[in-house]
Amino acid sequence: MTTGTSGPTTGIDHLTALADLQSQFLATIALVDPRTPVPWCGRWRVRNLVEHLARVHHWAAGQARRRSESPLGRGPFVLTELYASCADELLDTLRSLDADAPAWTLDDSGMVRFWHRRQMLETLVHLWDLRAAAGLPLDVDAAWWADAVDEVVTVMQPRQERMGRMEPLPAPIALVATDDRASWLLGGHGEPAARVAGPASALALLLWGRATPDDPSLVVTGERAALDDALACRLTP
Repeated sequence: MTTGTSGPTTGIDHLTALADLQSQFLATIALVDPRTPVPWCGRWRVRNLVEHLARVHHWAAGQARRRSESPLGRGPFVLTELYASCADELLDTLRSLDADAPAWTLDDSGMVRFWHRRQMLETLVHLWDLRAAAGLPLDVDAAWWADAVDEVVTVMQPRQERMGRMEPLPAPIALVATDDRASWLLGGHGEPAARVAGPASALALLLWGRATPDDPSLVVTGERAALDDALACRLTP
């Protein structure tokens, strides 16, 4: 069982945040050599990252409309044009639909608003990927990163467990965002086997496989082996 947040991660206007993050992503594409490696994404280079996020936006627009998306083709693409087109398609689609209208979703809500949050957080993580690959900083509200942690704890990890992609954790892992006054229990039952405290950004990147418990901004107490075992699971798709 996954226990959710203790503290504020709500109150985010996900569509406004999505538009902001998409604009930053588009502006950053031109600053980075498309051949630049993105090492935490396997063998990907920046070109693969940009094409991936564009395709995800295109797919999510179809999910929100409850229609199968038309294929984008294999390219080659002009990256800025491809991303701008797919980002606009997604944002226009989400703005045109009632947030409570039916949609195909990854959770049980079945509503368009699911995609407001999911695509905002997808873009947040991949904007970090893009800027980090180029050695560029990313400065966004800590509450956005806390929302990314919350989504893993309350949506992604439980879904992975339901789909048989990971076994239930034997004991929870406590997560504490020191800059957002929020805390979570990830998986398991009973008392936490380990506790990880640090900035919400570092916690989110840890859960999404972009950081390790050795990140100097994180403080780990309890059973380090239990934390390592949890992180070795497929917590996210």
